Amino acid sequence: MAQQLLMPKATAIWLVDNTALSFDQIAQFCKLHPLEVKAIADGEAAQGIKGLDPIATGQLSRDEIVRGESNPNHKLRLQEPKVRVPESKRRGPRYTPVSKRQDRPNAILWLVRNHPELKDAQISRLVGTTKSTIEQIRERTHWNSANLTPMDPVTLGLCSQIDLDMEVEKAAKGRPFPTAAEAGASLQPAQETEHLSPSYDRDDEKEIDADAVFAKLKSLKSSTPEEDENF
Repeated sequence: MAQQLLMPKATAIWLVDNTALSFDQIAQFCKLHPLEVKAIADGEAAQGIKGLDPIATGQLSRDEIVRGESNPNHKLRLQEPKVRVPESKRRGPRYTPVSKRQDRPNAILWLVRNHPELKDAQISRLVGTTKSTIEQIRERTHWNSANLTPMDPVTLGLCSQIDLDMEVEKAAKGRPFPTAAEAGASLQPAQETEHLSPSYDRDDEKEIDADAVFAKLKSLKSSTPEEDENF
């Protein structure tokens, strides 16, 4: 990957203000047009942009600037970075060790049965298989369908529990809510409920006997102590 200059206009502003480099040299180094560099020097362009020191950022050395100032034909070169950032690898299909590839059909069967909401692309990412193999297992046309046994891909080591949970969560977000019939909850027809009796029977209620209530109250009363006649 080719190295690129960071913030070319800000770098050009700093070089115009702090060096004796020509407009052509600055334009070549910053990938700008010489007229644009001249406009920066005249204050007609890039107003409000703060200059960026390429020496402080490690993109240009002081010796390189001195060589450019002494030789107008010298082309400035970016300084080699001190730290190499590895390029990000393109994410491809999951690699499955040869010793575990025979377990993939069992893992696919487990995912199809226990997580029917997963799409073929998600199953393919989890166990590193192809959509045609998944379709064959779904339709029971796989050459070894009779001998397949559902097995958890996490237990088999084909994927991690975190990856499986993430894929299940993604599939659940796009899944529509179940209907009342699917959930097993539905209203009964009106002709079946309009003649239903209440849940309790009024005949079972006992009438309140006032005499019995007052008799209990009298029994709870304590007898009145006799008053002393002589104090």
